[in-house]
Amino acid sequence: MKQLMPFIVIIVFFILIAIFILALYNYMLKKRIIKSGPLDENSVKFLAQLNSGNEALKWGLILLCAGIGFIVMQFIPYSAEDSPVPYGVEMIFISAGFLIYYLLLRRRKD
Repeated sequence: MKQLMPFIVIIVFFILIAIFILALYNYMLKKRIIKSGPLDENSVKFLAQLNSGNEALKWGLILLCAGIGFIVMQFIPYSAEDSPVPYGVEMIFISAGFLIYYLLLRRRKD
């Protein structure tokens, strides 16, 4: 695990940079579309689709549930080398995060 950690940190670092760049370009694109003049129906739909604000909610819920899964794994006894229990527990919590996100979006649309 010690050999894998620097690799994971580098990947997370580049993912965070990519997310920041995408957010910056989305902002610049929105700003340019709005400054271009009167908006028609297609422009308004595109702007609403460009950044609906739900991405932060989605990733926040997923990371929260993943963290809770890691905490729960500390209290479950298992063999670290042979057991698939940690993977199963973590997948259950991550899928619960996706499910909560789906239910919240569905409730917002109604």
